[in-house]
Amino acid sequence: MFLKALQQKLKFKSGEKAIKQLLVSPLQHARTNKSVATIGCIVDLDKFSDTNLFYEFVSEFSLRPNSVKIIGYKKFYDKNSPYATPVFSDKDLGWKGNIENSYALEFFSRDYDLLINYYTDDHLLLKLMTLKTKARIRVGFAEIDDNLNDLILNVPISNFDIFKKELKKYLKIFKEIE
Repeated sequence: MFLKALQQKLKFKSGEKAIKQLLVSPLQHARTNKSVATIGCIVDLDKFSDTNLFYEFVSEFSLRPNSVKIIGYKKFYDKNSPYATPVFSDKDLGWKGNIENSYALEFFSRDYDLLINYYTDDHLLLKLMTLKTKARIRVGFAEIDDNLNDLILNVPISNFDIFKKELKKYLKIFKEIE
């Protein structure tokens, strides 16, 4: 038991070191087209559980039905329990900041035009997912490190309608959507 706890602590230390290295290097960007066609969402399911609301972006931004991909983070989860959203947790942290979860690997193997970081707590795995995902524009909340996001919205995480309205407003200003 003691060795397992020590191993987990050392993995977190190596994960924090990987974050520092990723922040020094330039963030990976996706394609360079000038409109939003694909959206990736990293959601803290402990704070916000209704991930179906993110599919509203399909009609809001006139996207294809399969253009929104969502992955959720839970501090603790049972791998045998069914979840509607693909989930990763602290147990999936490997050495040197690697994430050992098939859903997470599939998520950050894709390119996104817009990455929505829908979390306000400072969790190591959420930051690693954000840094390892290739996205042209990253959007998040003011409570998180400014270096992770290109656009920071100062709205409450519990009110998705305000978040969606503000995001749409700024994407129109940047001429990313019409």
